[in-house]
Amino acid sequence: MLRTPAIIAIAIGALLVTATPAVAEKPPSGVVDAIQRDLGITQEQAINRLANEARGNRAAPGLRKKLGDRFAGIWYEGAESALVVATVDAADTAAITRAGARARVVPRTLADLTAVKERLDKAAPPATVHAWSVSVTDNSVVVWAADHDAARAWMATAGVDAKAVKLEQSAERAKLFYDIRGGDAYYTGPYRCSVGFAARRGTQMGYTTAGHCGSTGDATQGHNRVAQGTFQISSFPGNDYAWVQTNADWTGPGVVNGYSAGILPVRGAAVTQPGGSVCRSGSTTQWHCGTVTALNSTVNYPEGTVSGLTRTTVCAEGGDSGGSFISGDQAQGMTSGGSGNCTSGGTTYFQPIGEIISVGNLTLVTSGGNDPDPPTGCDGYEDTYTGSLTSSQNAYQPDGSYYRTTTSGTHAACLDAPDSADFDLYLQRWSGSAWSTVARSDSPNADESISYNGSAGYYRYRVHAYSGSGSYTLGLNRP
Repeated sequence: MLRTPAIIAIAIGALLVTATPAVAEKPPSGVVDAIQRDLGITQEQAINRLANEARGNRAAPGLRKKLGDRFAGIWYEGAESALVVATVDAADTAAITRAGARARVVPRTLADLTAVKERLDKAAPPATVHAWSVSVTDNSVVVWAADHDAARAWMATAGVDAKAVKLEQSAERAKLFYDIRGGDAYYTGPYRCSVGFAARRGTQMGYTTAGHCGSTGDATQGHNRVAQGTFQISSFPGNDYAWVQTNADWTGPGVVNGYSAGILPVRGAAVTQPGGSVCRSGSTTQWHCGTVTALNSTVNYPEGTVSGLTRTTVCAEGGDSGGSFISGDQAQGMTSGGSGNCTSGGTTYFQPIGEIISVGNLTLVTSGGNDPDPPTGCDGYEDTYTGSLTSSQNAYQPDGSYYRTTTSGTHAACLDAPDSADFDLYLQRWSGSAWSTVARSDSPNADESISYNGSAGYYRYRVHAYSGSGSYTLGLNRP
């Protein structure tokens, strides 16, 4: 991989809380102006778009659960982001319409498409295959490749149904952005990357960024070339996330530098759906917006394959890696790589923030530097379970058993335990022979929360009474 010695300095990383509105009641004018400019819509359309996406993002989990194994995807359409819900059963049309969405009847479920993509994920791609994603709007898996014959041969090796795949011509292979500025610029030796979002581990302050920007143990300097911190977590390829632990000279204000949009707060992390608006802050090209085109994308970088990325129409250039992707006031993830530029346009992928938060046992810093209030009763979750534990005991939920997901997506949980106790929460996945922990929340507090982006499979939650005893409530959202 080539790195270019850096130049410039910049903005700031950012935040997250639980259960807050997906978009501020009055979106910052800079966000509205940028979406109006980059999407070519009016101010009124931009404001309506943000409001519609906020409502749609909150409604998406319930609509998905209602359709069950008939579910074929959710996305937004039009200048003002009308919500569209797809199903394989025409009998669902009336219920979808009553929910305020547009119904689409398609031949393949999201689970069908995810299975096709996962088969492709397991087959080594040729260099001329650049990326692939489940496209709910096309009801197919889209493969971007320079050589379609080579792509078809690769698809045949993977054993997938060619009818479920749509080939798109790709003239430029995605590359990583090393000389960057996403939130704040920072330096690893002579090279520059960008802060994603301020995040703590326990009482230790730090920030998320791209994994390809540095390895565990690498020292960093801030935008002002003052000693800043050290990479404590880094995963690339496979993933593209990292966490840098900062020294006592650095604090986390919980904001993102939007350049022309001003200094922006982040108040949550509701995942925007395909077709939804998203903006990026970068040290080379500053502030740009576009739309999400696919979740859970796999990208075949020259340096290795990365899965679980989100594909967008936002432009970026070398020097933008690691920086903040936000939708309204909701943290989305960190710039990974892409193709094109901000003159002619392009495609950019970001690493969703949920995985590093869960894997690293991190807490995102909220605007103003305050942490979110602990969960109280775990209101707003799709399913709720209760139980009682004494010190050192364990309980498994749901109902002493497990649950199955047939598609990739976000597993979210909230544990509300007695204030005098220290209860911990673990998400476990069945490997085929044993249960393994894939996410944990084990702070010294009574209440815990987990957000984890996982593939299809069998899962369960372990509630552990580290100390103290009493009744607890567990709220769950499943993909």
